[in-house]
Amino acid sequence: MSGPAAARPPLLREPGFRSFFVAHTVSQFGDRISELAFPLLAVLLLDATAVQVSVLTALVWLPNLAAIFLGAWVDRQPNKKRLLVAADLIRAGLLVTVPLAFAFDAGTLAQLYVVAFLTGTAAVLFNTTYPAFFVLLVDRSRYLDANGALSASRSVSFIAGPAIGGALVQALTAPVAMLVDAVSFALSALGITRARPDGAVPPVPADDPGAGTLWQRARDGLRFTLRDPVLRASLGCTTTVNYFTFVFNALLVLFATRTLGLPSGLLGLALGAGAVGGLLGAVVTPRLAGRIGVGRGVMLGAVVFPASIAIVAVADGPLWSKAVLVGAAEFLSGVGVMLFDVNLNALKAAVIPDGLRSRVAGAYSAINYGIRPLGALTGGALGSWLGLRPTLWIAAIGGTLCVLWLLPSPIPGMRSLDDVDRLGRPEPEPAGAGR
Repeated sequence: MSGPAAARPPLLREPGFRSFFVAHTVSQFGDRISELAFPLLAVLLLDATAVQVSVLTALVWLPNLAAIFLGAWVDRQPNKKRLLVAADLIRAGLLVTVPLAFAFDAGTLAQLYVVAFLTGTAAVLFNTTYPAFFVLLVDRSRYLDANGALSASRSVSFIAGPAIGGALVQALTAPVAMLVDAVSFALSALGITRARPDGAVPPVPADDPGAGTLWQRARDGLRFTLRDPVLRASLGCTTTVNYFTFVFNALLVLFATRTLGLPSGLLGLALGAGAVGGLLGAVVTPRLAGRIGVGRGVMLGAVVFPASIAIVAVADGPLWSKAVLVGAAEFLSGVGVMLFDVNLNALKAAVIPDGLRSRVAGAYSAINYGIRPLGALTGGALGSWLGLRPTLWIAAIGGTLCVLWLLPSPIPGMRSLDDVDRLGRPEPEPAGAGR
């Protein structure tokens, strides 16, 4: 991309970014519906237990353990757009099998497990490819704005998506609601196909430091992640918060429906209304980062995001009160996660060299997202052993400890992305170095 930032049109008027933004938004709406419909299907139609629901959640994220190798492979592929489209189409095809099976009374928990695992694998392919494609669409000076716009659309999906999902489940059943997510992935693939990056696609040179074996390239991505002070601290922080929030996420639908007694429609409305916080957080984060600094925005979000779980843990009283408290927790969680994600994603985009983007994303995801299945399984085990409400308290307290990773790092003192250039940067090592 060329020309001064002031001369460029708004991001949403740039055809490449606009097409990707629309695809992202459609897919996010489908995801919100499916995230509610999937566990509700297991709980309401298959009478799943706390452990079975936690296994279902875990299987979605389990493929991230292989992200370190998939990211190393993706970095060597010249056509990143094709990989994104393939990942979306694979997920669409897999999700269609769920309503088909239940239409013929053949739906089982085992099938849900298989679909969860395979759609999770396709999601890993998408997520390890996305960072390299993102930097072709957006200039570095606009990383915060672009992440803010994408996060805002994600937050809007949290407002309407759960409400629509709850209504669809209540009116048309959970399998039909999942069909909507399949359609959203197909539409997302179409939108990405039409997104034409303005940035030049970097070549894959023969002497690239990642030109060794798959294992060597994967190790290079992990080594760079652990040596970089920003990535190392952010990885420790996000891994901690992901572990404890997935202890919570694995039990939320079960706790809300069985302990609090919220019907599907009301639960969807509570989650949707609370997600207004996510939209607010996405909108104000770029401006707030300009006032308090990018690093302090990360710190604030790292506390507010997991601490909101405590509000769900204390929910009690009449039905309306329980719904309001669940909505309030989602509101604060939404504000916190946007402060956290928008700022941190912009920092990571500025830190990672072009030739290592998918490799580092894979290594990062293998740890950061790979911990999520363990968190979900822990939630199921603790929920069965200690009870659901005490387990939520453990998740709230443990999650806030993630901020301890940030305190000794350069992140709290970073006011803008320009501060990245003043840090000592680790250099990518040749494949096979340090053996």
